[in-house]
Amino acid sequence: MRKNKLFSLAALLVAMMLVLSACASQPTQEAKQPEESAAKVDLSGFENPDMFITPQELSGMLGDPNVIIFDGNKPDAYAKGHIPGAISAGFHSFSKVDGKPGDPLWGTTLDKEELTKKLESFGVTNDKTVVFYSDVLTGPGPDGRNVWQMRMAGLDNVKLLYGGLAYWKELGYEVTKDAAPAPTPSTGLVLKDFDESYRATKDYVKENLDKTVIIDVRTEKEFKGSQDAGEARGGHIKGAKMLLWKDLLNENATPKSPEEIKEIMAAAGVTPEDDFVVY
Repeated sequence: MRKNKLFSLAALLVAMMLVLSACASQPTQEAKQPEESAAKVDLSGFENPDMFITPQELSGMLGDPNVIIFDGNKPDAYAKGHIPGAISAGFHSFSKVDGKPGDPLWGTTLDKEELTKKLESFGVTNDKTVVFYSDVLTGPGPDGRNVWQMRMAGLDNVKLLYGGLAYWKELGYEVTKDAAPAPTPSTGLVLKDFDESYRATKDYVKENLDKTVIIDVRTEKEFKGSQDAGEARGGHIKGAKMLLWKDLLNENATPKSPEEIKEIMAAAGVTPEDDFVVY
């Protein structure tokens, strides 16, 4: 869960969403000519446009040792095709997963010290640009979650790929089946104490059920009680409003305009000035 302002949600829910060693490799499919005319993505309407990196920008960084790319898709999806040099990360690479869903602290972000060690194992430093992406349309994107976790820890050099893998492919950029080489670990990464405004605890939600808007971004089936995705209990938080993560995306996985997002959020009872909780 997290609580924050409207456009932080717009950035985070783009994947599930707010919300990020490249090496050359042979493409596994015939790539069409990249649509350079699409390079002018207008991010000016977003409150935090620096959270995004466009496919056009990232394509020019492939092979740069100062850029680390994480693919948040499941391993089998990663194996079918990913951005050259991207490291397979997955949904819970930076979360506590001891036990099973529903256990205390399961799925929450690693502690500061553990997170630092995990990121250093991938070669992350405070100076390198770190990019997360996933195929957002196939499920609530782990890339948005990962960007949220990194930003909560004070890493401002972390980016979310605009439109994710779907938009990357639509523009004709290269994908490969070759796994990235093993990363060279780093040292000296400095994380900040977590910014608690980025998340809402169970107690906070319980105390504010009648005071803030609670938004459930899962499918209608899950909202109504399905446990197919591994939920420890079926159903939803009392009073929560359903807003499927895809409702904030265009058909090509890019985020809808800020104006459209404001209208969608207004229908859910949220304005740009409000705090709210999303899960």
